Amino acid sequence: MRRLIEKGLMFGGLVLVDSPVLVERYKRALKHLTGKETALPDFHIDMSGFSPEIGDELGDEHYLNPPGFNRQFILLTTDQKKAPLLNARFSTSRGVLRQFIEANEAELFALTARDAVAGELVNSVYAADSPARLFDIRQVTVEADTTQGTVATAERLTGLIDRFKTEPDAWWDDTLIGEMIQLAGVTGDLSRNPVRLRSMTFEQDDFWTSHFGGVYILRSVPHPAAIVAGGKHALGPLPIADVLDLTDRTGIARFLSVNELAEPIVTGRGAEVAAVLRQKMDFIVAEVAGSEGHVSEATTRRDLRALARRYAGRLPQEWEGLAQLVAWAEDGARWPRITSDHPAYFYTLRAKRTPDADLVNMLLAELCPLDIRQLFICHKELFYRLYRTWSEAKQAFVAEVLAREYMVDKAGTRDALFGPEETMDEPAAPVAGPWGAPAKPSRPQRGDDIIDRVGPWDSLRRR
Repeated sequence: MRRLIEKGLMFGGLVLVDSPVLVERYKRALKHLTGKETALPDFHIDMSGFSPEIGDELGDEHYLNPPGFNRQFILLTTDQKKAPLLNARFSTSRGVLRQFIEANEAELFALTARDAVAGELVNSVYAADSPARLFDIRQVTVEADTTQGTVATAERLTGLIDRFKTEPDAWWDDTLIGEMIQLAGVTGDLSRNPVRLRSMTFEQDDFWTSHFGGVYILRSVPHPAAIVAGGKHALGPLPIADVLDLTDRTGIARFLSVNELAEPIVTGRGAEVAAVLRQKMDFIVAEVAGSEGHVSEATTRRDLRALARRYAGRLPQEWEGLAQLVAWAEDGARWPRITSDHPAYFYTLRAKRTPDADLVNMLLAELCPLDIRQLFICHKELFYRLYRTWSEAKQAFVAEVLAREYMVDKAGTRDALFGPEETMDEPAAPVAGPWGAPAKPSRPQRGDDIIDRVGPWDSLRRR
């Protein structure tokens, strides 16, 4: 994994902790939370305060998340909100922690000026001894305080101040006044430096978890379902009507359709659409050529096009289906019929701009493992797991491509793949997609707006 680290594709964006003061605060918080200690004089931390160097030192990469359910965190600076979250066991953890930091930024800035803030993302379930227990998770609450208990002390001081202001004889209560002075020595001036953290609870209706081999749970949609990475029967009975696994392609396509969660990447003819499809095709060629040692760090897009010609007839159906779409988009060829049972089907989709867009794109990435760029962007845990199984030559090629084509323009790449970010405008009427059969079976003519005439899910609904 060293190559990924050197190119900033792994452990990139971590916060460096090298100040003796901050190192000492971290050590105190680590001891407070876990009872463990570190002897490192400097290290890097992610959004939650997890350090890969300390994890390596302790031989435990989950030292801040031992049961995998209630992630603990250590905040030394509010700048941690920009860092990635490593070893995430739940897809919602990063969003929850970031919202907590942003909602309490002024208070956390004041608190971390004097001490580390330690806390926990408390799920409504503390452990899962069976897959069915995952469905008992309904919300997560953020609990946090400094290692010296400054927030709790401030709450107590606030209560004493209220007593002092309201009780008639408080002016003569030396015990009350003495306790207020003592507590103020810990909290400082509450009127200038507020230390009360908002109590925040987040609903957990839709999420992915790495537990039990990987499970997607979507309950807020009109037609809820669970989608599992392994065999669904191995999980036993689950308290949800529809349970699908990744081999149930038609079922997943129908689920995405009826809940209006996905849309086609291809929205009409044009060079931009064809470019996105060609990039996906190149990654598929790299998979085939890489298995025979014909890709390297120096392999270019032009080389991949030559390899595609060399391996013509041996490329998988995913490549063939995308090639047919490119021929339609660029040359006006016959419109290809790509249904849910076609291997290329999910390669042609992206999430709609809904609250579950990131989760849906994560699911689509797992359904399209040959598109290594989308896999890296949307499902890093799976990307890193697969990366370890590749040949060294393919690892070098993938790292170079991602560093050269994604890292230099993340926003532009994401915009091309997943569409522009949502604006404040009123949402437009939904646009019909291209994948089903036309209302009247006829060959599309040049200039026809096929997207308006063809719907992506007609065959599924009829089925």
